[in-house]
Order: sequence, then C-alpha cells, then structure tokens
Amino acid sequence: MKAVLAFVSAAMSIFSNAHEGLPAYLEINTLQQPEQYGIIWKRPLVANRPLAISPIFPSDCKLSNSELRNPRNAALIQHSKLVCSKSLDSRSISIRGLQETGADVVVRVRAGTQYETNALLGPSSDSFTLKNDRSIPVMDYLLLGIQHLVFGLDHVLFVVCLMFFVPGIGPLIKVITGFTIAHSVTLGLSAMQIISVPQAPIEAVIALSIVFLSIERIRDMKDTLSFKHTWIVSVIFGLLHGFGFAGILHEIGLPEDQLLSALLLFNLGVEIGQILVIALIFLGIATTSLIWGRLPQRSTLPVLYVIGGIGAFWFVDRSLSLIT
Repeated sequence: MKAVLAFVSAAMSIFSNAHEGLPAYLEINTLQQPEQYGIIWKRPLVANRPLAISPIFPSDCKLSNSELRNPRNAALIQHSKLVCSKSLDSRSISIRGLQETGADVVVRVRAGTQYETNALLGPSSDSFTLKNDRSIPVMDYLLLGIQHLVFGLDHVLFVVCLMFFVPGIGPLIKVITGFTIAHSVTLGLSAMQIISVPQAPIEAVIALSIVFLSIERIRDMKDTLSFKHTWIVSVIFGLLHGFGFAGILHEIGLPEDQLLSALLLFNLGVEIGQILVIALIFLGIATTSLIWGRLPQRSTLPVLYVIGGIGAFWFVDRSLSLIT
C-alpha cells in the first residue's frame, strides 16, 4: 500500500499521545454514613496532561481527602470523599469541559455491591440526574465501539500495517475478516468473564505486534509468514487485540439484562470504526494519486519507520509499567 503517508502523518499529530481512546470515568460509591460518598475520578492523559474536564456536584457538597494516582502514565485517577448536606438521589451532576474537549464520560453510581445508576455523558449531554435502576442505553455501546477503534491509535496502526502486506481488495477482505473473527472471539470471552487476562501485559504485546509488522514490511522478505499467509498473522494478533478491545467493557461493565445485545453492539461498533479507518485510508490514497500520481515504493518506508517507532515506544513504556 502506498500513499498512506498523508493519513498517518495526520493521525500522528492528533493521536501521538493518545493511549486507548477510553472515555473519562466517574464512579460514585454511597458510604455507610448518610450523605457521604466515595468518588473515583479518572481522566485519560493527552499530551501527558489530563483532559481539562471536571465533575460539578451540587453546591452543598464538598470534596475532601483527595488522593491522586497516575498508573502506567495512561490516566490520572483521583480518589476523594464527597460530603453533602442531603442525599444526591434525584439531584443533577454535570461535567465541565465536555463541549470544549469533545470527551465522553462514563458515570457509575453504586450502593454496596449493586450498581444503581449508569450514564454516558458527552458534548451534547453533559449532565444527568441520579435515579435508581438506570443503565446506559444499550445503543450507546455501538458508539463506544466506534470511538474505541477510531481513537485507539494502536489498533488503527495495526490495521494500517496489515494493509501494507496485501496487494488488493480481495486479499484485504480476507485478512480483515480473519482479524475481525479473532478479536470478536476473545472480546466476547473476556467481556463475559469466561477468560480473564491482565490488561497491562496484553497492551504491551499489542504494541509489540505493531513493531513486528513494521519490521517485517521494512525487511520486505516475501518468503515469511507475514507475506505468504498474512491472514494467519492477522488471526493470531487479532486474538490479542480482542482482549485489548475488552478493556473499556471492564471499565463500564455490561447490563445484565441486555448483556448479549450490548456486547454485539459494541463489537459492531468496533467493526464500523475499522471500516471507517480503511475507507479513509483508501480515500487518502485516491486523492494523493489524483494530485501527484502513483508514489514510488520507497515512499512507504518513512510511514513504516514512524509506525514502528511509535509501537516501540509504547512497548517500552507499557513494559516498564509492569515493573514499576
């Protein structure tokens, strides 16, 4: 595949510091003391800084005993205690900065071990009212799947790498189908907790898969498995990426009464996001070809070096996090 340079360069400038495309996360735990709550506020890092968003509680509520954590340099997590003069039930909570940042926030409220309220907030809906027995609308899992693929740069770069190995639409469909089936299997098994795999090592190996494909394509040795049977490679690494896709579902959970529907919609969203990425790449190729004509084969090397370098950085960063 040629002329992907423009697309990847644009992606680098936007997402070079993105991690997994996860939304922010607000958890409110009711404590035994009346009108007291435990707060967990998690913001993903962009350009090594947390998103400029913050929860807005009713004016009679005060935050105290805040503790900041920064695990794996992927997010800033704040643990706090919220004390209000009366219960938060039937009262509104909003998130400041969603319209400016375009971010989404998953909100969960629970009493004891039972989650009472789930909500998905975004630029068009930045507030919600606490009510019992409310859950994230099941169709929102479709949007979460799309966002997780499109804004999860490591998954995008892996798909881009696969495209460098196939000569046309037919082989590409075969390769992407293998990747899709594989990650759908492990996504489902992980999301339904049939198989439990630690997320951090999986993320490190996902980064390594990008490095591996980049090096294989740069070496350009046609007798390797990556060239001769690209679909097998896509299936093997697709199984790993499925565990990565399941990360967000472990964050927000699945509704027990609509578990299968939510899982299928999330997976469908991932596939839609994948198709969008491939369509944008082909659009970039067509546009570039119309303007400058066909680019020489060597023009792909800078793209591969950039992709491989980013993958290597992620691998080292995520591997070090396992030690520290």
